[in-house]
Amino acid sequence: MKKNISQTNKDEAIRDFFNFKLNLIKDSQALAAKKREIIKKHKIDNLLNSDLLDYYNYLLETRKIEKNPEFERLIRKRAIRTMSGIAPVAVLTKPYPCPGNCAYCPTEKEVPVSYLSNEPAVMRAIRCDYNPFKQVILRLMALERIGHEPNKIELIVIGGTWSNLPEKYQYWYILNCYRACNDYLKIKKNQKNDWSQAFKQKIKSPFKQNLSLKELKTLLKKEQNKNEKSSYKIIGLTLETRPDFIDEKEIMRMREMGCTRVEIGVQAIDDKILKLNKRGHGVDEIARASKLLKNYGFKLTYHLMPGLPGSSAKKDLAMFKDLFSDQRWQPDQIKFYPTVVTKNSLLYRWYKQGKYKPYSDETLKKLIIDCKAEVPIYVRIIRLIRDIPGESIIAGNKITNLRQIMKEGGVKCRCIRCREAREKQVKKYRLDMDKYLSSQGAEYFISINSLDKKTLYGFCRLRIDENSPIAKAIVRELHVYGQLVPVGEKNKKTQHQGLGKMLMKKAQEIAVLNKAKKIAVISGVGVRGYYRQLNYRLVKSYMIKVLTK
Repeated sequence: MKKNISQTNKDEAIRDFFNFKLNLIKDSQALAAKKREIIKKHKIDNLLNSDLLDYYNYLLETRKIEKNPEFERLIRKRAIRTMSGIAPVAVLTKPYPCPGNCAYCPTEKEVPVSYLSNEPAVMRAIRCDYNPFKQVILRLMALERIGHEPNKIELIVIGGTWSNLPEKYQYWYILNCYRACNDYLKIKKNQKNDWSQAFKQKIKSPFKQNLSLKELKTLLKKEQNKNEKSSYKIIGLTLETRPDFIDEKEIMRMREMGCTRVEIGVQAIDDKILKLNKRGHGVDEIARASKLLKNYGFKLTYHLMPGLPGSSAKKDLAMFKDLFSDQRWQPDQIKFYPTVVTKNSLLYRWYKQGKYKPYSDETLKKLIIDCKAEVPIYVRIIRLIRDIPGESIIAGNKITNLRQIMKEGGVKCRCIRCREAREKQVKKYRLDMDKYLSSQGAEYFISINSLDKKTLYGFCRLRIDENSPIAKAIVRELHVYGQLVPVGEKNKKTQHQGLGKMLMKKAQEIAVLNKAKKIAVISGVGVRGYYRQLNYRLVKSYMIKVLTK
């Protein structure tokens, strides 16, 4: 009975909150003050932003209030998620035997190798029985519930070595992800945006795994065509794998699925360290995979593990510097996963035997600060720390907000993530171009920046590569930063201000100067329409434009 009274009080409190004029709430301090006032008046324990957002959406749907973008911004949780212009949606594949036997990887029953059952992404996947359709649907619902508009989706498929999964499972998995985005609007209306009801009603994949490979490929193409016009578009697809599994056949499969970015487990660019940690491949395989992926236009992310057995802080820094001085490497993005000791790994046994000692927090902080100083302006550091719960870490770094601590300590970084515009408006700007060699090709990083170059509004990666089987000139990435803006809706910030067209025009000019007869774009399925407006046409899985002088 008390619970019912408490809920009634909370409902009354929420309604009371909206009796106040929302346009008088100008900042987070004013929002917090109003919430404290309502909490005290109605004698409730708390008033969550998600509660306010649910009722705000109800009032919008019933046309009892007008849309208030500023209020939406204030109550949106974790606004950083969509400030890069896209909504990342991570999904996990089912547990499957791993081809490797790395010393540092934990092996937990019914969880993909190298993952732990209490990691947030894994917990979500387990609740969905690793069902891709359900994972996507519920992730989109969760994002919308905390105030985001995930209309432009970067689908990130994690779970270990994608390339080692059965081929039919791969196509089935990706097919269901596209279908989930295409069906989401209809499902959301049926569930009334209530994710808990979605669990109770057991949303299931519309496609079964007993379909033939030919049927799966045919259905995938149909769903991709639908997604071009869907309200929830997949504009980028990321797959993670091992470098020794990359060959042209695997690359063509990835492209058929719509993949635009590949993350590879590099860990260290030192054969001795890789061998000691039983990685199963050497630096030659990393170099070959990097070159192949760039030749086909993929964006490339390296996973790096400072602090591995056999390394040192000095050696880690030297390897990091080598990433950008040796053209064999030159990744576009980096994930730092400092080595930690977890149970059910060979490294754990080494640690217990006194054969391994992780870096201290201070050593790790200094190493990352030194590494950050070496990052070129054309590289994005996606992560500094992996999201492993502290209780699972036996030894090693347990600081989860290392990036924030460093920022507060005055650490400066030139990487893309630290300079992206986010909520800043485009004012005066400059067009810059940085050229560098990478895997026997020339990379042009064309960027639009503030006059002091401290703020990045957008960029384009153009590769000129005589060895590319797609085109001599290939755009590997086009990105305009700022708060995500749904397709067709304009604002005064950075997206949809013509910056993308300006960058593409410059890329085409450089391609012509390099005597390229055509220019290709490794386009995500959901953004093909944008390139069609620029007179590109779909050829196989790439958007192609014939160039004239």
